[in-house]
Amino acid sequence: MPTPDRRRFLALSTATGASALVLGGTAAHALDDLTASLLGGRPAGPGHLAEPALPVPPLPDPLQEGRATAPPAGTRIPYARGPVDARAAARGIPAEAPFTFKTSGYRCARSVRDVLRPWRDRDAPRVDTAPHDIHGVRMFELDGRLYDHPVGQIQFGLQNITSYRRTGDLFYLNRARAQAKRLIDRRIEARGAWWFPYPFDWAHAVHTGLAYRAPWYSGMAQGEALSLFAQLIELPAVDATERARYRAAADGAFASLLKAGPRKPWVTARDGAGYLWIHEYPMDPPGTSDYTYNGYMFAALGLWDYVQLTGNALAERLFDGALTALDVYFAAMRNKGWLSDYCLTHQIPTASYHPVHINLLRQLHWLSGSVRLAHLSDVLMDDHPHPKLGAGGGTISLAAGRYTLYRFSASGAVTASRAVTFSRDTAATASHRTRIKGGGVHYLISSGAYQGWYVPEFYPRVYLRGEWFRSVYAPRRTATFPAQVSVECHKVAADGTITGIRTVSFPHDSAAPFDRRSIVNGRPMVRITAGPLTGFWAPSSHVRSDGR
Repeated sequence: MPTPDRRRFLALSTATGASALVLGGTAAHALDDLTASLLGGRPAGPGHLAEPALPVPPLPDPLQEGRATAPPAGTRIPYARGPVDARAAARGIPAEAPFTFKTSGYRCARSVRDVLRPWRDRDAPRVDTAPHDIHGVRMFELDGRLYDHPVGQIQFGLQNITSYRRTGDLFYLNRARAQAKRLIDRRIEARGAWWFPYPFDWAHAVHTGLAYRAPWYSGMAQGEALSLFAQLIELPAVDATERARYRAAADGAFASLLKAGPRKPWVTARDGAGYLWIHEYPMDPPGTSDYTYNGYMFAALGLWDYVQLTGNALAERLFDGALTALDVYFAAMRNKGWLSDYCLTHQIPTASYHPVHINLLRQLHWLSGSVRLAHLSDVLMDDHPHPKLGAGGGTISLAAGRYTLYRFSASGAVTASRAVTFSRDTAATASHRTRIKGGGVHYLISSGAYQGWYVPEFYPRVYLRGEWFRSVYAPRRTATFPAQVSVECHKVAADGTITGIRTVSFPHDSAAPFDRRSIVNGRPMVRITAGPLTGFWAPSSHVRSDGR
């Protein structure tokens, strides 16, 4: 295959005859002159989401699918006593990993814009409606009693740091400090490392074999703690004494990722193929763990934060090993055309975690500069798109003609259908754009005579107008226009109106940069950022994106 020639693409102009151009709105949108909707009135608003960026999925509770119980009477949690010794914590970091593991050259990007760094996309509510104690520490409630929940406390602390950065309000910083203090005060020091224990018993209701007796530990908590302590250290309002405590905590947590089983505690292991795993739910023997995908990615974010803080080369090697394993096992976790699996052991597709996988892979693309991880995020987005269209929904356009509308069960089975015919082009409001199990993408009509019915997406006859679910790439990626293939590119206004059309065909494979991928008028498209197609959208199905 010829090498894509980016220079040829950048130099090309309409004078060469290789492209045809229509600008200034003279190219008619397929449905620019919609009649009054036959479905109950034209939808209000411009027909696109006010905030078209890919929504940040809610943080699922890692305990939500299990059963927690109080520990037996007399259970002892061996919390550390005495003051924090920052020097001892630093000395406790091993110089080498406990085993060799496979890597592939992933590196921590050093110049990442602040908005793209870990946890910057999540704010904290000022009023915390979740269980918390009198110190403002996020807790887990069980039979009327409050227990520490390390992941919940860490994530709440990170959300408060984000709110503090945005507002400058010390209320949020002090609440983040409270979460960090609780973790430090109730740490366990063992095997030369710091551990953040769960002080209650817990068993997963669906995933067989996951059953724990207090105290137990999670690699997700150990990795996320790196983010919390490293990010607190970065804040100018944190004084030198606090920084020393937080640095000790970060060093102690990092040391825990360098302790392998079977000695306890441990959260890190090497699988039978030689790949590194930081286990959200470590099980003995080490090869029998759950291999949970999202918890591993959250821990990788913490490694990146720790590398930014310390420059530790071993931490960067763990980051490389983590991303290598996430890449290698992606195919085993993916279900083509459907939701991804929560973990590799039980292979259960999970609606609440699929968007988390999309979001975290995109973040790891920013943090590593790897276009491969961006591509994997795209794949999952196409397999099962984010379904909700936000408050007010969006506008779908339907060309004149005959359609079959459907209703479905949760399993994707058709429960009802009806044929309808529209004599003119029309429009409707939809609340969801979702993939039906075993089928294609459908729109759920939310107003008018056909409210509650699904209509299949089929561009250019049925599509969602405007730009939706934007994925931003940094660094920019590369799209290759295949040789001698005609590709029609569009400039699109916010309401979906096509303001320009340019059709291009190149004698050789030609490459162009793009900075984002969105659903534009019902199709995945990439936005070109250089050359004669700057600002135009190219259908992603007609070009080859990098990272494959």
